[in-house]
Amino acid sequence: MSGKEGVKLEDDQVAELQDIFRSFDCNKDGSLTQLELGSLIRSLGLNPSPAQLEALIQKADKNSNGLIEFSEFLELVEPDLLPAKSPYTEEQLKQIFKMFDRDGNGYITAAELAHSMAKLGHALTVEELTGMIKEADTDGDGCINFQEFAKAITSAAFDNSLG
Repeated sequence: MSGKEGVKLEDDQVAELQDIFRSFDCNKDGSLTQLELGSLIRSLGLNPSPAQLEALIQKADKNSNGLIEFSEFLELVEPDLLPAKSPYTEEQLKQIFKMFDRDGNGYITAAELAHSMAKLGHALTVEELTGMIKEADTDGDGCINFQEFAKAITSAAFDNSLG
């Protein structure tokens, strides 16, 4: 068994995937055809060839009915969405967080983020800075704590891996 055994997606992640799945299930039969799965994948910005799409269906279609049920879809995408797939270890994330948390209070402020990004050679516009804080600051306190930082970094790394 893999090292991800016992690690599961959070309920809100499963609900979001279910919403996505349902939105592409055109005939509302609880499964995706090759055409529907292709549309879903293209909506993610990927452009698989017909052969790649067929191979994906063969891999996912555990009951060999030519359709992808939600449980099969979940099994297909879950490994790529689990925190265990983060390219960074917890220790690496803590070290990176400390670089941004300049005053060491456990929070990254907009000023700290702007200063650190500029030092890294990536000066941010006000819009970019505001967008980054807004996206990462899930509790709405105007600062980024370690959990928010780790989730944002891992999510960005996953998004980049999709191409």
